[in-house]
Amino acid sequence: MKKILVTGGAGFIGSHLVERLLNEGNEVIALDNYFTGQKSNIVHLLNHPYLEVVRHDVTTPFYVEVDEIYNLACPASPVHYQYNPIKTIKTSVMGAINMLGLAKRINAKILQASTSEIYGDPKIHPQVESYWGNVNPIGIRSCYDEGKRCAETLFMDYHRQNNVRTKIVRIFNTYGPRMFMNDGRVVSNFIVQALKGENITIYGDGRQTRSFQYVDDLVEGIIRAMATTDDFIGPVNLGNPNEFTINELAEKVIAMTGTSSKIVYRPLPSDDPAQRKPDITLASSKLDWTPVVQLEEGLEKTIAYFRSIV
Repeated sequence: MKKILVTGGAGFIGSHLVERLLNEGNEVIALDNYFTGQKSNIVHLLNHPYLEVVRHDVTTPFYVEVDEIYNLACPASPVHYQYNPIKTIKTSVMGAINMLGLAKRINAKILQASTSEIYGDPKIHPQVESYWGNVNPIGIRSCYDEGKRCAETLFMDYHRQNNVRTKIVRIFNTYGPRMFMNDGRVVSNFIVQALKGENITIYGDGRQTRSFQYVDDLVEGIIRAMATTDDFIGPVNLGNPNEFTINELAEKVIAMTGTSSKIVYRPLPSDDPAQRKPDITLASSKLDWTPVVQLEEGLEKTIAYFRSIV
């Protein structure tokens, strides 16, 4: 049994990770300030004898003895991270500093949940880990993009200077049950609008592309990344390389929900990337990982979840 700290443990991805780690027989501390995390995501786990839930903000230090730290704490959707951009970048930067300081003191292995947003509006396609990105440092998305980029820098510097055992994963678009209903992400937006019989809103012409991975595939990749030997730090892309246009996603959601919703188009927000697709060659070779859940299967489970709460 390992003792594991998960920051952002009541969030969409964090709650699935916490559940998986408990199911594997670990003792887990789930840390969350509930800015975007929800207690309802982990309420079914609260009676588990090896789960401890702590309300705490990672921008202030936290002291505990653990073997591993998964640092997932940060608002991750445009609606949330643009609501309080200063808080967002403080969470990424100060959160990384505090968790890395903790890992250094107790000699714990630590994993940073980074993001495909560090590539910005990419000039190469698909995106490989060696690509440095094309990011606007002063735009409305910069609090998230640059915060995550700085966190990666901190993880590498703590490793090089202090020999902290670090891992970095870059997470591409992820969906599944427990997504926040009003988080502004395209999958949850489309499903909720369809189930309510509202118009499905597409920003831009809908020809921009995304790749969508189901949350169970992501959790598997994260755990495999943490389990790799200390000589592999990353960063490593975790995403589904199957690419769809936003129009194609909207049409799938309409067909699978049986809605009468119509598609309407709105102006594209600034700095919205035109293409997003991971190259997962490194994940395949180093982690022996590839996603297995196809879009239709994952959408079916996600639609069922939203039907139960809408």
